[in-house]
Amino acid sequence: MKSKDFNRRLGYLIFAIALDAAANALMIHSNLGSAVWTASAVNLAQLLKISNGTTLFVYAILVSITNQFLLKHFDGRIFISNLIFALPFSYLVDLFVYLLQPLNIGQLNFPLRLLCDVTGLIGIAVGISIYQRCNIVQHPNDELAYLLRFKYLHDSAGLGQLISYVPPFLVMLICYLATGHLVAVGIGTILAIFTQGWIIGWADQLIVPSLKHHFRE
Repeated sequence: MKSKDFNRRLGYLIFAIALDAAANALMIHSNLGSAVWTASAVNLAQLLKISNGTTLFVYAILVSITNQFLLKHFDGRIFISNLIFALPFSYLVDLFVYLLQPLNIGQLNFPLRLLCDVTGLIGIAVGISIYQRCNIVQHPNDELAYLLRFKYLHDSAGLGQLISYVPPFLVMLICYLATGHLVAVGIGTILAIFTQGWIIGWADQLIVPSLKHHFRE
């Protein structure tokens, strides 16, 4: 029975990772603003002249270390699993960006691009909700919001997500001061700031509700 349950959760995990990566790529192509961490990574990548995937993975390492401080003790399982998730995911976003290029989403009219952007935002939130509840591995950025939510903010998904955005905000501020402009920031980024956490909370209740959170102190 345990093996069957694990295989079920593993299947949902693979689906959620692909959904999250594809949704991030969709937001990037809409040119109306990416999710907060992705937007921050795109700006830093342009500033440093490196790939988005490499920037996302460096972020992952730094955030994984931060998560250990929030836990107040070293948890090797969480640290290693965060990095195991982040390495392929960081470059999977780049792959989906490449695969979506023939669709020329950025050339669509504004209403359709906005629809793509919002669809991407919802897809990211649903993907995060599912893989958090699979309780196998998750991205360190989402682990950060998860720890804030359950360990410090009394199960508030919205506040946990909002506070976790402080580091990428600071990076975007530095990039703006260095270059005088920002890219990949727009309506979608603003919507992500104020709604993504609450969409995750909604998805927890309505999308595959049989999957439950298993937060451990």
